[in-house]
Formats: sequence, C-alpha cells, structure tokens
Amino acid sequence: MAQAWKCAGLRWAADGPVLTWVGGRRSALVRGKRVAFGVAEGGVRTCVGARGHACPVRAGVSGRSTGARCEECARLDRAHSVAADTMADDPRPYRVYLAWFGPGLVKVGITAYERGSARLLEQGAVCFSWLGCGPLMAARRTEELLRAALGVPDRIPYAHKRAVRAALPESEAERAAEIAGLHAQAVALGGWPEALTPEPFGGVDHAGVFGIAGAERGPVAVAEVAELVAGGAIGGELVAAAGPDLHLATERGVVVLDTRLMTGWELVSAEGEPCAVPLRELKRAAGVQDGLF
Repeated sequence: MAQAWKCAGLRWAADGPVLTWVGGRRSALVRGKRVAFGVAEGGVRTCVGARGHACPVRAGVSGRSTGARCEECARLDRAHSVAADTMADDPRPYRVYLAWFGPGLVKVGITAYERGSARLLEQGAVCFSWLGCGPLMAARRTEELLRAALGVPDRIPYAHKRAVRAALPESEAERAAEIAGLHAQAVALGGWPEALTPEPFGGVDHAGVFGIAGAERGPVAVAEVAELVAGGAIGGELVAAAGPDLHLATERGVVVLDTRLMTGWELVSAEGEPCAVPLRELKRAAGVQDGLF
C-alpha cells in the first residue's frame, strides 16, 4: 500500500512555493515539473484542528471547504487572531500595504513587519506597495481609514483573483499604475495615526515570480478543481503558481488547484493517472479572449 501523507498547506519561501506536510516534510514546487497525487481509496477528509492542536473529535469536513476545519475548531482558530481583531496586545510592528490582483482589484491590508512580503505572496498579490509601519492598532486604524476614505476593501475573493489572471497588463508600470494612484491619494489624506510612519511608494511586482505575465506566462487556465474526492487523482506540469493556487497542465487543459482543498486528506503519490476530480469552468473577467478563433 502506498504511503499516505497529510498536506499542511502551501507556503511561499524566498525561492518559491513549497508544499508542507504534517510531520515536517517539505516539497519544493518548480515550474516545468510534474505535480501529481491521489486521494486514498475510502478516505475521509477530517478537520485539521486549531492553533497547532488536533481536532478532538476528528470531525469530517466538506471537500469544498478551503478552511478544512469543523465549526468549533474554526471558532477556536479565530479566537486569538489579528484578522479577527482579538490580538490588540500584539507588541510586534505591523505594515500597512496596498495590493493589486488585476484591473479594478485592489485591497488594503496589514501584515507583521517580520513577515516581509510573504503575506502578499500567499494572497496572490500581483503587485503591491507598503504604505506605512507602526504598532498594530495604529496599522489597523490606518487600514480602516483607507477603506472608508478610498473605498478600498480589505478582502477580495480568490475566485475574482483567478478570473483576471488571463487579462493582466504586460508591463510592470501598467500593473503598478492603480496602486500608485491610490498610494498618492492615501498620503494626501489627513487623520493618519501619529504612531504610524508613512513609507514612500515602491511597487513590487510578483507576476514573473508567479509565472502569470510576460515571457513567464504559461497557457491560460480553463477550469478549476471544485473539490477532491476519495479515490480521485490529479497530475500535470506546473505552469504557474499564485497565492495558494497551482496551475497544472493536464490532459484536460490547464486546471487551477487551490491547495487549501488538499488539507485534511490522506494523499498518495500518483503517476500517469488521468485527471479524476470534479472540475468547474473557470470564470473569466469580461473581455478575456482565449485565442483568435
């Protein structure tokens, strides 16, 4: 019987994306290489627990869930979270940023200074710029100020990010233009917390790192994995990776796999098996054309 591994999620390291596994194993993901795995026959997807602790009842979770947690563990995971505003006493410095995912898709957010740009890579930000740095609550107040004054959200669904990847502008300057304008508007606003130190605009572009624009762009994705299923398998050449998404060239075309769907399953290695997981057509932004005909 093939050895089974439990995926602990995708992480972005300095040299690219890495799949992590329960127990500490890591698998570097290199564009051009084949990525293939299957779900063990008769397998059941179980809750991944919360904050480093296993789910006490090993609850089953839906194959379509990107969180892979039962209701109780999801509540516990957010009980001490910056995102849920339950860590007001965190002494670490934080940075406020503007992130761009495609035309019309800009968000404002915060991340711990020590994490550098890792949070932006994990979210699939095509380009971004820092806005300022300071204590957590000053960063949070600035985030709220910009949301209200500029009408910029703090969250963008991954489905929207995927929909625009085939229609990104070719040059870095074009990709940075929207956040450059918003950065200038943000700096001109009054009411910034005194504890937050503003930072000048400096666009950082990830399109080449992800492989989704310019000479690095791979074939356009045609579908996305809806969920993994017991006994199913998927494999293909890795042509791009952005945030948690892997773009795999399969016999059914390029398929986007959100690696968050992998957690909670017992996974085994696969070879040349056909793509045998539920797929759905990938939604596209208006005006995106696959080819001349």
